[in-house]
Amino acid sequence: MADNHSKEVRSMNMSHIRSTNSRPEEIVRKYLFSKGFRYRKNVRSLPGTPDIVLPKYKTVIFVNGCFWHKHDCSRFVWPSSNQEYWIPKIQHNVERDKKNIEALNILGWAVITVWECELKKKVREKRLEQLCAEIKGECVNGTD
Repeated sequence: MADNHSKEVRSMNMSHIRSTNSRPEEIVRKYLFSKGFRYRKNVRSLPGTPDIVLPKYKTVIFVNGCFWHKHDCSRFVWPSSNQEYWIPKIQHNVERDKKNIEALNILGWAVITVWECELKKKVREKRLEQLCAEIKGECVNGTD
């Protein structure tokens, strides 16, 4: 599908996409705070500037958009236009995510990723409960 917007309009639209304090991040932070977790936001001194850092648990949380980080779910679809731009960009995001997770693990941090699609109303409560268990290091779904 061809882009229906001019380059200037598309640029303006893209500039309004927030990289911090997004609605999914706010949902996760609000839930964690209500459960007694205390955290820091967007800590630049850590690789990848994690969205949420829980120093007490030596755990970081990334709240990722399914499109921007190529989640294997129905929300991710390769754009049909301007693929020469989007494919390398998204692949670069995925590679950067892997490197940041590896660097955080080497530093001794546990890394949890919460995907945008996991915060839809139908599945949100279950995922957030699971997140709390993961932070506390409890067994979740038969895995550690």
